[in-house]
Amino acid sequence: MRHIIIGTGAVGGVIGGLLAGAGSDVVLVARGRQLDALRADGLEVTTPAGSVRMHPAVAAGPPDVDLRPDDVLVLAVKSQDTVAALDAWADRPVAGGGSAAERLAVVCAQNGVANERAALRRFRTVVAMCVWLPATFLEPGRVSAGGTPVPGVLTVGPAAASSVADAALTAYAEDLAGAGFAAPVTGDVMAWKYRKLLSNLANAVEALCGTTRDDGAAELVARADEEGRTVLRAAGIRVLDEAVHDAARAGFHVARLPGQAGGGSSWQSLARGTGSIESDYLNGEIVLLGRLHGVPTPVNAVLQRRARQAAATGAGPGSTVAADVLRESLA
Repeated sequence: MRHIIIGTGAVGGVIGGLLAGAGSDVVLVARGRQLDALRADGLEVTTPAGSVRMHPAVAAGPPDVDLRPDDVLVLAVKSQDTVAALDAWADRPVAGGGSAAERLAVVCAQNGVANERAALRRFRTVVAMCVWLPATFLEPGRVSAGGTPVPGVLTVGPAAASSVADAALTAYAEDLAGAGFAAPVTGDVMAWKYRKLLSNLANAVEALCGTTRDDGAAELVARADEEGRTVLRAAGIRVLDEAVHDAARAGFHVARLPGQAGGGSSWQSLARGTGSIESDYLNGEIVLLGRLHGVPTPVNAVLQRRARQAAATGAGPGSTVAADVLRESLA
């Protein structure tokens, strides 16, 4: 099995780097300064166990990779870049005949729940991954993951009923486990991803306010979570039971590593000035479902819009006062 990591940022870099370090065949797909650094010096991954530098194959995009029947495409781009990435890879030929969309599995190693639907429109075989991985993009060519005793918990399963053979899922999970991850396989992985979506509603709060811990930010998080749970109930969407969630996270902790960023993925998007952010696919997913099912979602709507505006204007983390968001959502 060869793992083609589409989007070698924080999450993609940690997954791909640790797979390569464990001896798996890996191709890291990147662009810009990250691509240059990977080509020049390889990829350094830091975990609580130390730092390791790997030199797997590197590609700038689909034309650089001759696809094989044993390839797995691991989609690790942000959700706003999913459609472009899928379109770039879906029609690429695979050795022996057929296209990537017809013959290869694509793994959605991403936050949110919209990526799987986009992938299923194009690819026959889609694996959903619930990512619990505290990964940080330190600088081009260097990433870290502070999870302990494992770097991360990567729960995998079919994105749609009977879309992935059990043997293929087991083999993929075994590679992840061999790289040091906890990699449970479950048939209801989307319930896990909807539970993770609720947690990710706080991402915009952390990015905008710089924290989720002061009173105002904590109130925003609580209101966004309450709206999310109400919407998912109204939509009849199953969410992972809290006891199962807590048991799965038991014993998993995050260690502070040198150079680690001050926040999660959305915080890092603003800190790095990437120009885009995932709020349309996190808070925006709750807003969408709320509109479809007649449930008001004012807090998530304001967080979605303000986070998108902050990314577009280059505002850094902590540029927004929580009380202002609360007032706007109550207006």
